[in-house]
Amino acid sequence: MAKGKIIKTQTTDGKPIEYVDQIIGSGGMKDVYFSPDRSYVVAFFRDKQDFQAKERLEMIAGRFRENIYNNIGGEYWKNLYCWPTHVVEHDNKIGIVAPTYQKQFFFEFGSKNNDFLGIKEKEKEGKWFASASNQNRFLDPRERGNWQNYLRIGILLSRAVRRLHAAGLAHSDLSYKNVLVNPVTGAACIIDIDGLVVPGKYPPDVVGTPDFIAPEVIMTSHLKKDDPNRKLPSINTDRHALAVLIYMYLLYRHPLRGDKVHDMEPQKDEILSMGEKSLFVEHPTDTSNRIRIANVKPAELPWKDTSKISYTITGPYLTPLFQRAFIDGLLDPSKRPTADEWEVALVKTIDLLQPCQNTSCDQKWYVFDNSIKPKCPFCGTTYKGKLPVLNLYSSRKEGQFRPENHRLMVYTNQSLWEWHTNRNVVPNERLSDKQKKREGYFVLHNNTWYLVNDRMNELMDVTDSNHKKIIPVGSKVELTDGKRILFSRQDGGRLAVVQLVESK
Repeated sequence: MAKGKIIKTQTTDGKPIEYVDQIIGSGGMKDVYFSPDRSYVVAFFRDKQDFQAKERLEMIAGRFRENIYNNIGGEYWKNLYCWPTHVVEHDNKIGIVAPTYQKQFFFEFGSKNNDFLGIKEKEKEGKWFASASNQNRFLDPRERGNWQNYLRIGILLSRAVRRLHAAGLAHSDLSYKNVLVNPVTGAACIIDIDGLVVPGKYPPDVVGTPDFIAPEVIMTSHLKKDDPNRKLPSINTDRHALAVLIYMYLLYRHPLRGDKVHDMEPQKDEILSMGEKSLFVEHPTDTSNRIRIANVKPAELPWKDTSKISYTITGPYLTPLFQRAFIDGLLDPSKRPTADEWEVALVKTIDLLQPCQNTSCDQKWYVFDNSIKPKCPFCGTTYKGKLPVLNLYSSRKEGQFRPENHRLMVYTNQSLWEWHTNRNVVPNERLSDKQKKREGYFVLHNNTWYLVNDRMNELMDVTDSNHKKIIPVGSKVELTDGKRILFSRQDGGRLAVVQLVESK
């Protein structure tokens, strides 16, 4: 139980609440207090809020929250947002009530050398994990997670942003300061929801956090707020911030912070390099903003050496999205990838992952590069052995299958799910309990790969169209080059064609 004087009051809709009169944290705009049992917090704005601000907070804690939480998949969102539940007024101050962050979003081990920074039990703010320097110099290795989990974090953030945008809302300050992550589990949570923007009704309170502010916002920041040419945070600027977040969590560097200098005055240079003169550090034809290795600190390597770890290691689905985000759409918001596009690409990229055979590899996983000798880009270890790849096809009409540009890599105990066996099933918040059950799994036995059937009633080997073989539940089918496996004859059922890569 918390110590200190307990203040009793009530929310604007009449719900009694209590908080301990002791500030536990302060942000840019609010002071935060625990409830006596620490199940929720009360955060008061330090500055006086006008009527419109109060109205917006009540809409966020009320109607906007209900629209998301009371629809299909509502329970799912409780883990992805720290969403205000009520508005409170006390001592001439207005505040919000919100759930306490999950335990997994607090550091268990903290920093290196017996937590020399004293961050143990502090919040896992996303900035700790978004740069190679922070990770290598400060974090206890047990806090860092692996590359697969950063992809999972990207999926969750994309999914959460997609749902906000579908409701017509923009976060307005999406950044590593307003995201909590746990790379050990692959979990993520978006915080500071009280600043949501409703276009045309509730304008933003802030322009964003440096590193994540869209170029058009910076370019027009000198204009008055009511100037029609002034660009303010919106769904389009969220898309820029989301792309930056995903890039930083996968590559531990910023996509625009290269070594090109536009002005000798630092503030002017910052405005230009993040605004009208912004340039992708990995632009394929304009290399003027490359990161110069001579200026890189040892703790930032190899990540800041873009010739060694290029954004293209993220694979065939993410690479074109990064190009759209930081080349085509950098100064043209209409060309930026949507949150939904990021989510789909990240899910398909997870299916392309291979575990690194080097047990000492920090990242543990990498994306299959479609070569006959796949190599981990992080530690340089070349894959050795037989490597089955399932190329997925889906049915539009019975007996007719089309390629899907979707592949599934095989590794020991890799699971097969219904979203692999049927194109009509999408792995998101709408999955039923039945769809969350494994359909099958892969195993290597005596140097031979097999798919074991857990619960597919129509699994068939259709390699020979004249002699189709049913693979009963509980049995297995060998994976050989060219093998054709039909998962289901239902609408959307998929066919897998096995490609066997053998690397010695």
